[in-house]
Amino acid sequence: MCGIVGVTGNENATDILLDGLQQLEYRGYDSAGIYVNDQQGDGFLVKEKGRIADLRALVGPEVKGSTGIGHTRWATHGVPSVKNAHPHVSADGRFFLVHNGVIGNFSQLRDEYLADVELKSDTDTEIIVQLIGKFADEGMDTLAAFRKVLGLVDESSSYAFLLMDKEQPSKLFVAKNKSPLLLGVGDGFNVVCSDATAMLEQTHDFIELMDGEVVVVEPDKIQIMDPAGNAVEREPFHIDMDPQAAKKGAYPYYMLKEIDEQPGVMRTLIQEYFNEDGTVKIDQELLDALSKSDRLYIVAAGTSYHAGLVGKELFEKLAHIPTEVHVASEFAYNPPLLSEKPFFIFLTQSGETADSRQVLTQVNEWGYPSLTITNVANSTLSREATYTLLLHAGPEIAVA
Repeated sequence: MCGIVGVTGNENATDILLDGLQQLEYRGYDSAGIYVNDQQGDGFLVKEKGRIADLRALVGPEVKGSTGIGHTRWATHGVPSVKNAHPHVSADGRFFLVHNGVIGNFSQLRDEYLADVELKSDTDTEIIVQLIGKFADEGMDTLAAFRKVLGLVDESSSYAFLLMDKEQPSKLFVAKNKSPLLLGVGDGFNVVCSDATAMLEQTHDFIELMDGEVVVVEPDKIQIMDPAGNAVEREPFHIDMDPQAAKKGAYPYYMLKEIDEQPGVMRTLIQEYFNEDGTVKIDQELLDALSKSDRLYIVAAGTSYHAGLVGKELFEKLAHIPTEVHVASEFAYNPPLLSEKPFFIFLTQSGETADSRQVLTQVNEWGYPSLTITNVANSTLSREATYTLLLHAGPEIAVA
């Protein structure tokens, strides 16, 4: 879990980045950093170990610009430290990169291409930005170098990349695979974020990205390309959420706030899915698909798995439908023997859970129907499942 933010075309870039990272601090809190460029040739890189407040304390009034990127880290490669914090920088100081995810073959890439480069961190992320710098130094333009590196990353890797080139300071270069990333459309500027809650103060209109796509974001335009380099047109979707819903308000902790919100969420669910006479407001096609199945397979991770165990009791005792519950990471590598007419239910708050998505990909290849129950509309598992039901629980900030 890490958080990414980016903005281009807004003179308040520093404040936007810091405020966005504050909203994403629950996704990474061992270190954080920002890089901001003022379009006049000056760039400012600030990184610090610890919380966002520690980073804010280091950001002086001189750190200002209209384009920048930021990251809050939850360590995977290397201990929490300033040197391992993002953004990471190429050897020549030209490229700056933030990254969510894990690069499976980073050590092979390091040994094959970067034997002559002195690395400054212990991270897999630095390998990527050093490779981009190396290929650019050999004559490639930034986009070509970026795409070449993406082609070298093995398919098992997960990434959400946000790259800046000091020589093209108004552009953000973006790519994703298995890790969430959104483009936000502002009024005369554009933003990038790993979670919409980070940018709700700036915009409510977002463009979803698909795995393998590469994007160039400028203040006045967004260019999306598929893996083959073809242009992709995609309209934004609107998120109707009050930015204050993602704040603690009078509560000392998000956990307490979200516990207290549960009765209200239950009322919302009743209003959303039941008529006044008690009949359900759920798509009949989904109900028919459920009734035709001979066994339900609930797939989830963490606390969602525990909720699935409760669901199993309810399905079997009240509806008399045989039900199995599986930990997503285990199912992906060791699928059970399936019944003749299985129906899969995926529980995921974010709709981006990587292990669950791996199972859903298998289920789609097998041709079985599926339902995603999630809190995030237009999320990956929501888009890729046959059916979706939303939880309407508001933004989840507390992470047990």
